Amino acid sequence: MQLQIVEQALLTVTDQVFHYEKMGDMERYIVWAEDSEGSSVEADNYKIEQSIQGTIDLFSKIENDPWIEEIQKALNKARVSFYLNSVQYEEETGYIHYEWVWEVT
Repeated sequence: MQLQIVEQALLTVTDQVFHYEKMGDMERYIVWAEDSEGSSVEADNYKIEQSIQGTIDLFSKIENDPWIEEIQKALNKARVSFYLNSVQYEEETGYIHYEWVWEVT
């Protein structure tokens, strides 16, 4: 259920959303994946609450792509915690690569 929140939020931006890796050939797309445990709460030798952390990667050849803002709005609306981790230009592919780190409980 936790992971579906992330995917559903991204699907409000575009249907070019992939889990783990891209399928097909396109000018811009989003890939998301869960990476690890995020914050957790333990008490009396038990895990009481656990969050899952992962990344969202936007690959675009459009400078100032409107999806940047749309992704962040969608995550906020879905109450998914996130931060923009990096922005890189990939010379070999021509993509501008945006990476967000997200966390859900």
